[in-house]
This record gives sequence, structure tokens and C-alpha cells, in this order.
Amino acid sequence: MAKIIRDLTTGSVPKTLLRFSLPLFLSGLLQMVYNMVDMIVVGRFVGTRGLSAVSIGGEVLMLITFVAMGFSNAGQILISRFVGENRRDKVGEMVGTLFTLLMSLAVIIMVIFLFSYKAIISWLNTPEDIWEYTRQYSVTCVYGIVFIYGYNLVSAILRGMGDSKHPFMFIAIASVINVILDILFVGPLGMGPLGAALATVIGQAVSFLFALRLLFKNREQIGFDFKPAHFRLYRSVTGQLISLGIPMVIQSAAVTFSMLFVNSYVNTYGTVAVAVTGVARKLESMIGVVSQAISSAGGAMIAQALGAGKVKRVPKVVFNALWIVAIPASIFTLITYFKPQWLFGMFSSDPEVLTMAISYIPVAMIQYLGATLRPANFALINGSGNSRLNLMVALLDGILCRIGMALLLGVAAGMGIMGFWLGNAMAGLVPFLIGGTYLLSGAWKKRASVQ
Repeated sequence: MAKIIRDLTTGSVPKTLLRFSLPLFLSGLLQMVYNMVDMIVVGRFVGTRGLSAVSIGGEVLMLITFVAMGFSNAGQILISRFVGENRRDKVGEMVGTLFTLLMSLAVIIMVIFLFSYKAIISWLNTPEDIWEYTRQYSVTCVYGIVFIYGYNLVSAILRGMGDSKHPFMFIAIASVINVILDILFVGPLGMGPLGAALATVIGQAVSFLFALRLLFKNREQIGFDFKPAHFRLYRSVTGQLISLGIPMVIQSAAVTFSMLFVNSYVNTYGTVAVAVTGVARKLESMIGVVSQAISSAGGAMIAQALGAGKVKRVPKVVFNALWIVAIPASIFTLITYFKPQWLFGMFSSDPEVLTMAISYIPVAMIQYLGATLRPANFALINGSGNSRLNLMVALLDGILCRIGMALLLGVAAGMGIMGFWLGNAMAGLVPFLIGGTYLLSGAWKKRASVQ
């Protein structure tokens, strides 16, 4: 039986961080690639209208997945802490609790969305000429929400136990399936955005089933036997999950809603503006996958270190996380600055899209800076389990700064779409300011043990 649980508190910090984050990075890269494939294939076969519809549909998908991301991240941190404290019984209880909570929420959210999607799509100021395409993409993705939530929770369980290799393998399976079906459904079968969404759902479903099989095979190691009676909310860990998870959900929700709010203004500038913004988000996610991998790996390492009482290891994780992200971010910044039309040209050959893309370059530079500075600080805040600080980041980043700056620059200053783009980008620097202060204060040291 393969060993799943791995100790992240031994060995060189940079080597351990790189070794653990590399599969996470590759997983994120593959997930980003198959999300980009949706836009590239639809953009090439359907055109700017299809590209814009998938862009807005992707925003809708963000709206329904923030709950999974918040509670999965919280579960990962707590499992890492339990592993560091050698409390394997709590790991099994957390697995049962995560399954019960997230799969129940997936069904509830799916039902709510199916009754309200028209209002949501309209709220985003979706242009009339792409409304039906957007509906097709969004509704189809929602039908697969159980698989999306399931994959996120299984991956969080594995990462919490120090296994980042298997989540990469599962997302690789989903990526290959998605690419093949994307080309088939959108190309020869002419299904448009509906086909792209269907390919995504099928890929996620297969990936989730493989991941579930691995957990079942290793049920003795994780301390969960998968008997129906044990799929429940365990009182001993539910309180901790809710306490840490709700601020993470609020943080994710605040950022998601604020971005949707800003994009609802951007969408009023027409289909070309929607397409440029959507492509820009995908390009920024190329740095985001590195950031997310380092943030997740660093958070797990910090949680285990604090659980094991190895306090001196924490600042080393933070500083190494910073320079590791800075290297690829710098390279991508140079590519974006000197070859913007080449990058945007991968998605669309529309001259209007490529012309507007040039004006986005200054915004992209700020986005890349934020993506470089955020992960080390999120690793510290999440790894230490500081729910109050998470909530502060959520309110400042997601609501006050992102919406406030966007309205200030876009409306009050009369900068139009550039103001909305800049406001959204500048808000991404907030986690660095808060996390940096938290690190220097040393307050995280008080969280070196869990009751």
C-alpha cells in the first residue's frame, strides 16, 4: 500500500517547499491549461462572441465554487496540523466531516443556482448577443458541481497529509480528457460553449472517481473506513473546521463577488471588452498557479511545523516562498511587456481585441506584482489558522479596496474601463501588507499548539 502521509517538518526548507509545491504547480498549470483550452477552442471555432460567453461563464463558475475552496483549504490546514501533532484519529474524523459538509453544500448550491441563474447572468450585465451562449456554458458547469466539489475536497485531504503527487495525477487525467473532448465537441460536433462546458464536467467527473478510489484504497492510513454511518459531522472537529473555514469562505466570496461586481461594469463596455478582460484573467492565472501552489504548500508546511512545535522553521518557509514565486513572475512579466499581442493572439485574431489588449499592459504589471507578494503571506495566515486575520483580509481586499478603488477610479475619476481594471489589480496588494505586518509582529508564534 502506497504511503500517503508525509512529514513536511524535516529537511531543507527550500527543497521541501519545492518538492511539495512542484506537483501542486503542475496540477494548477494543467487545470489552467484545460480552462484556457475552453477559451482557445471556442474563440477559434465560434469567434469573439463564444470567447466572451465562456469568459462570463467562467466568472459564474467562480461564484459557485468559492465555498468548496474555502472549506477545502481549511480542511487541508487542519489535517496538516493533526498530522504534525500525530493525531491520526482526528484526520479520519476530518475526512468524514469534509465529505458530509461539502457534498451537501454542492447539492444545495446547485439547486439554488438552477432557480436563479437568469438573475445572476443578467446582474453581470451580459451583452444580449452572447446571453444564450453564457447560459449554456454556466448551467452545464453547474450540473457538474458535485464532481468539482468532490475533487477539491479529496485533493485537500491528500495535500493535508503531505501528498501533492496524486492530485497532480488526477488533474492530468481531467486535462487530457477535457482537451480531447473540447476539440471534438466544439469542432466537428459544433456544440459551441455547451460542448466546452460538457468537456470540463466529464473531465472533472473522471478525475474525482480516480481520486475517490485512491482514498478508499488507503482508508486504513487515513483512519476512515468509508462506511455510510461515518459520513457525518464529527463534533470534535466540526467546530474547528467551521471556525477556520467560514473566514476562508468569506475571504474567497468577498474576492469573487468584488471581482464580479467590477466585471459587471466592464461588461457594459461591450463584447470586445469582455473578451480582453477574460483573456487577461487567463493569462494572469499563469502566475496564479505558481502562487496558489506555493501558498498551499507553504500553508501545509507551516501548519505541520506549528503542530510539531518547530517555530523557527516558519519564517524560512515564508521567505523561500517569496523568492520562488518571484522568478517565474519576472519572466512572465517580460514576455507580457514585449509580446502582448502574441499572448492575446493565442485566444483571438480579432483586431479590436488585440488593439485593446495593448492598453491592458500596465494593469498586468500590477497584477503580477500582487501575485508574487501574496502567496507567502497567505501561507503564513492560513498555516497558522488565524481566522480573524483571514476575515480582515477578506473585507479589506474583497470589499473595501477592490470595489472602492474600482468605483473611485472608474466612476469618480472618470477613467472608465481602465479605472475598473486598475482598481481590481491594486486590491491584490492588500494581503501582502497585512501578512507582512503579521510576520514581523510575531503573533503567529502563539499558535504553535492546538487544543
